[in-house]
Amino acid sequence: MEFTKEIAERFMGVDPATFGHYIGGGYMRPEMKPINRRSKMAGPAYTVRLQGRDSFALYDALKRAPKGSVIVIDRCGDATYACVGEMVALCAEHQGFAGIVIDGPATDSLAIEQSGYPVFCTGISVVTTNVLGISGEHGVTISCSGAVVRPGDIVFGDADGVVVIPPDRCLELLAKAEESVAREVGLRAHLKAGGFLKINIDRLREADVLGMINELKKPQ
Repeated sequence: MEFTKEIAERFMGVDPATFGHYIGGGYMRPEMKPINRRSKMAGPAYTVRLQGRDSFALYDALKRAPKGSVIVIDRCGDATYACVGEMVALCAEHQGFAGIVIDGPATDSLAIEQSGYPVFCTGISVVTTNVLGISGEHGVTISCSGAVVRPGDIVFGDADGVVVIPPDRCLELLAKAEESVAREVGLRAHLKAGGFLKINIDRLREADVLGMINELKKPQ
């Protein structure tokens, strides 16, 4: 699937949390958040795996990844060394990448926050990596904050977190999210008028679903 400008604009009209209603996996852990809470990004993943203090593979990826990609970085469990700071973020922004996601810390958080460029991470650190050229790889399947990320998966994030969407389900799930957004317009008006959430709580209570399950569990 080609991730076109039109599809990217459609993603900006919905939220990752809406996708959460329709997927059973593919979401990153709640600690994955943007440095700037107003950041929002969507694009195909370009994956990077970095080990220890060597960030060579990230620099190599920034030269090779397709424009519009989201750079997604597996730090192999390291939670100390920041592989992205102000200059790497500035480079990524002006090379045309949609954002960066790090399963680990970033640094220069105030500068990145002020820039507004989407950098998602699990923490902030004062110590950084070095470009050693002895380890790491890119363009491979990785694990990032609890989610498996394959090259080309659609990565979608905002202030609430990040979801990872298989390309073959992208348009289907995007259409469902757009339908939800359209329904919420009427629901907001309904709630502001004093209405209740449109879930039939009384019927569920009367149905005694748990009781039915326990009854079915009894030996015959």
